Amino acid sequence: MHWIGSGGPGYVDFLRHGQPEGGSRFRGRLDDPLSPLGWEQMWAAVDGVEGWDGIVSSPLTRCAAFAEQLAARRGLPLRLDERLREISFGDWEGQAVERLYREAEAELSRYWADPIANPPPNGEPLPEFRDRIAAVWADLMQEAEGRHLLVVAHGGVIRVLLSLVLEMPLAAVLRLEVPNAALSRVRVQADINGRPSPSLMFHAGGP
Repeated sequence: MHWIGSGGPGYVDFLRHGQPEGGSRFRGRLDDPLSPLGWEQMWAAVDGVEGWDGIVSSPLTRCAAFAEQLAARRGLPLRLDERLREISFGDWEGQAVERLYREAEAELSRYWADPIANPPPNGEPLPEFRDRIAAVWADLMQEAEGRHLLVVAHGGVIRVLLSLVLEMPLAAVLRLEVPNAALSRVRVQADINGRPSPSLMFHAGGP
């Protein structure tokens, strides 16, 4: 891949959506909208941050609605990418976290200890999820040549994106804290052999 050259290094920011309606629960493919607090969190996260050339967003409402408003305010192109949807939690979808801890503590403990070997019942396997996000990341690195992109996505998506940048073991992905409205920045430039060499510049918790 010889995309770094005349365009120079690229930058990709990852922004997690704010708090959705419905409280704390396993929310993968569910399409809950942002709560009023969630909107406040996201506007606070981008306040004073400039320089984006375009926005790429998950199509789910808790990401896309904010991305559409931000793109309109700043006159930026926006692209929705289906591959940026959150991982599916299967039978856990919509379940309150506290309730699952009461009713399925053993299953949750196994999941947190090893999410590869112990996925949620009927959920999306983590290796398949990683492959989906890895394909998006490969495209984003090329798209970011000499540009600065904002990606509005979900906690699971951003964890996997950061694990790819840092070359972390997939089993350790849940160790990355990605709170609501967290903002991260990655620089993509070439190594000595001309291959893309991403590096994490910062990873900040939500405002």
